[in-house]
Amino acid sequence: MELHGDKVVLRPVVEGDAKILDRIVREPEVAAWWSPPDDYEGALAVVYEDEVIGLVQYAEENDPEFRRAGLDIFLTARHHGAGLGADTVRTLARWLVREKRHHRLTIDPAAANAAAIRCYGKVGFRPVGIMRAYWRNHRTGVWEDGLLMDLLAHELT
Repeated sequence: MELHGDKVVLRPVVEGDAKILDRIVREPEVAAWWSPPDDYEGALAVVYEDEVIGLVQYAEENDPEFRRAGLDIFLTARHHGAGLGADTVRTLARWLVREKRHHRLTIDPAAANAAAIRCYGKVGFRPVGIMRAYWRNHRTGVWEDGLLMDLLAHELT
């Protein structure tokens, strides 16, 4: 599977990507919100101009009464603010809606991660509510709030 956005390409993580992704997830601007994953199995590498610049992943709930998918993303700080995060999220969201037939998508950034919240808002995600003490900050050990955001299929541009 390979998904093409306006600027990015999303493809399965392959051998050799892990070293790059490990470096990116340890950048201070990324590590503030992500702890290093155990592995990258099932994730998609975000490629821009033939360079791996991050990762996007999704999880599906396929129970017909609760069918939805959730997304998560990180990009190297060098490309923050360039619209590549929104392109990545939009590209994966379109695939999840059009090909996988999900009617609702969710994303759950840290409530304090204003840049991520702005990025997801550009794609059409809307705040649903604060999830109190939602995630444990791996750097401080403190439980912090998350913001639940969702996007309905008919709202996707």
